[in-house]
Amino acid sequence: MAQSRKDSRGYALRTGESQRADGRYSYSYTDNNSKRHTVYGKDLVELRKKEQKIRRDLEDGLDPQRAERITVNDVYDSYIKQKYDLKPTTRVNYIYTYDHFIRDTFGKRKLSKVRYTDVKEFYYSLIVEQGLSPATVDNVHTQLHPAFTMAVRNGLIRTNPASGVLGEIKKSHVWVKTKRKALTVPEQKAFMNYLYANHQYQGWKPIITVLIGTGMRIGECLGLRWQDLDFENRIIDINHNLVHRRVDEEGGTLHINTPKTEAGCRKIPMISEVYEAFLEEYQIQQITGFCTQEIDGYSGFVFASSGGTVTIPSEVNHAIHNITADYNKEETAKAKKEKREAFLLPDFSAHHLRHTFCTRLCENETNLKVIQTVMGHKDIQTTMDIYADCTEEKKQEVIKKMEDKIFVI
Repeated sequence: MAQSRKDSRGYALRTGESQRADGRYSYSYTDNNSKRHTVYGKDLVELRKKEQKIRRDLEDGLDPQRAERITVNDVYDSYIKQKYDLKPTTRVNYIYTYDHFIRDTFGKRKLSKVRYTDVKEFYYSLIVEQGLSPATVDNVHTQLHPAFTMAVRNGLIRTNPASGVLGEIKKSHVWVKTKRKALTVPEQKAFMNYLYANHQYQGWKPIITVLIGTGMRIGECLGLRWQDLDFENRIIDINHNLVHRRVDEEGGTLHINTPKTEAGCRKIPMISEVYEAFLEEYQIQQITGFCTQEIDGYSGFVFASSGGTVTIPSEVNHAIHNITADYNKEETAKAKKEKREAFLLPDFSAHHLRHTFCTRLCENETNLKVIQTVMGHKDIQTTMDIYADCTEEKKQEVIKKMEDKIFVI
């Protein structure tokens, strides 16, 4: 029987263990890739704690040495390259979010050193120190969590350090989502009346009328072609949208994208005001010229600038901002002259017009599936949330109508 090796204190050494001349201990082993490694400890207790972890990692097929070499950035870059099913614009958005908020800070951390508390502290710093919105932090989490999941499946780490972090933060006082507000009925009337009455903004009347009268997303509206409009049956066929941003390294800021879900493709009816707005736009372009721009094989766009190119979202939002500012300026002066409180409009964007339409729809329709279909909501919960947030004014109006119907005396 072979005699067991012992250290200077007479303790038996296990296979792979040895004591160095300086009194420290070492443990040598072969990993799952047949590579030799050595770890050290000041005493046997410390060394054997490391051995225990190494044996567990080897049994579970982990590669801790590689995890110590690579960074969070390395993991994410590998993850995003393998997301072949992403639409080009979605990929650009993902990479932008990662590069802008993660890469130069948290992304430089060694993968093996990242723990649950590290991720939580990072998310808190984004909200508290950088002032990012919960929605943005949600997007950051959308990048990190699946990348860590891939690292777990590849045997680089044992557990996902981002799991459960967002759920915990959402319960804290710092997670306060600002709900997008729809225009009230008086605000909507004031804005539209001012738009229709001012000659300088007549060119924007058709597109703004269509936006607030259909609830379309701005990209869906600007991507409309004349062939998508059925004037005879007064139906709008929504089957693509215009995206205005950088798509690839070669450039190109305008891109046509198809809806991410089946809910995005839909046909919605034209109300009379929308029908008239389309006709007005057509008549205007008969004089000024139709859109000649072609984007990804699509042409014949409904809404065009004076130069014959497609109208982009920022131009619409800029126009809405200017109209609102001019209204508020005139209303302030008028109210001062009439010695009354001014009825001012909030600053809002094209997406608020979509939310406004949805709110008006919820105020007048109880069938949630109908509302979901018209709006193109992927998740009916989105529809339900807006429905639940219907204006207090409408709730009071409904209750008032019921006064004589509840108590019949």
